[in-house]
Amino acid sequence: MNRLFHRVVIVGVGLIGGSLGLILKQQGLAETVIGVGRRVENLQLAVTLGAIDQYEADAKDAVNDADLVVLATPVDTYATHLRDWGGCLPSRAIVSDVGSVKGRLVEEAEQLLPKHVRFVGAHPIAGREKSGVAYATADLFTGARCLVTPTTRTDPEALESICRLWKSAGSDVCSLDPYDHDFVLGAVSHLPHVAAFALMQALTQLQSQLGHSTTLLGYSGGGLRDTTRIAASSPEMWRDICLANRDNLITMIETYMDHLKQFKSCVEQNDGIGLEKIMEQAKQARERLS
Repeated sequence: MNRLFHRVVIVGVGLIGGSLGLILKQQGLAETVIGVGRRVENLQLAVTLGAIDQYEADAKDAVNDADLVVLATPVDTYATHLRDWGGCLPSRAIVSDVGSVKGRLVEEAEQLLPKHVRFVGAHPIAGREKSGVAYATADLFTGARCLVTPTTRTDPEALESICRLWKSAGSDVCSLDPYDHDFVLGAVSHLPHVAAFALMQALTQLQSQLGHSTTLLGYSGGGLRDTTRIAASSPEMWRDICLANRDNLITMIETYMDHLKQFKSCVEQNDGIGLEKIMEQAKQARERLS
């Protein structure tokens, strides 16, 4: 028997929450999986797809007998959720999440939850540009890294349970301080998304300057598609991530702008040697990433 939990509640049954539900069900990691969400039609689809067994309209009714609750909603909703139903959780229940921002949110979760409830922050670094339970899949986390973000208040047994859950999902589980997490992910995930969104905005403006019916993007190749793929991600989710990691992201955008200015300066000065040096440094850094 692979069972880790008796009753798991997933709050927010979208791509990530739905994929986790599929894994819990298919691997027998939970006896019952309950979904909570805003849209009944989405929850009904989740039942049809086998991501959850049933759903509840009121989270309070869902969590009162849960041994694990997973927050898979936009990060700016965490505090509202925990204030709403945190007091309904049974003793020794675990609350975890899948959010892309930790830091202050982890501290806030630990403060809002009753002392008899255990919180473990987690962030599976997996996803697609498409959102929604319709795109959920049981292999979404296979080979992906999952970061757990314990603090001095984290219960070791609860941490081990969450680590076992994500290892069962096929993830490579690593531990990182919550605030270090936000700096690291701000650099390697949040900033690239900002760059992709901004690039698409720039291309839209350039299209308007073209002044005739030629479709600028109609001449694009694989390079543009690869560079801007993540600009098709959920605006609601990324709005909240950017604001939740505001301080780190502002610094990182400024650093990125400094490097764009270097490129601009070299082009303005017809400095081919300078351009090639910048590109060679970037090329070497990218090759180390592979």
